[in-house]
Amino acid sequence: MQQEILHYPRLDTVLMVESVLKEADLTISKNELLRRLPKQIMRQTLNVILDYLEEKGVILIGKKGVLWIYNESPRIKKLLKKSRDAG
Repeated sequence: MQQEILHYPRLDTVLMVESVLKEADLTISKNELLRRLPKQIMRQTLNVILDYLEEKGVILIGKKGVLWIYNESPRIKKLLKKSRDAG
C-alpha cells in the first residue's frame, strides 16, 4: 500500500541528509540519522529523501540501516549491491 506524500522535502533538507550520510563512517540507522541532523524533519520526509537517494544510486538501505556508497569504486558498489540483494 502506497502512502500519499503530505510534504515534499526542500533542496536544503536533501543536502543536509546527504551531508550527514557522507560523514557517517559506517551504516547508520534511520533513528540515528534523525538524531544527527541539525534540524528536525518529519520521518515521512526523511523516507522520501532516502527513497530518492537510493533510486539515484548514492545510498544502500539494508536491514542494519543506510550506507553512503556514491564515492566508492564501481567494483565496491557492485559487491555491496550483490550482498544486499542476497541477504
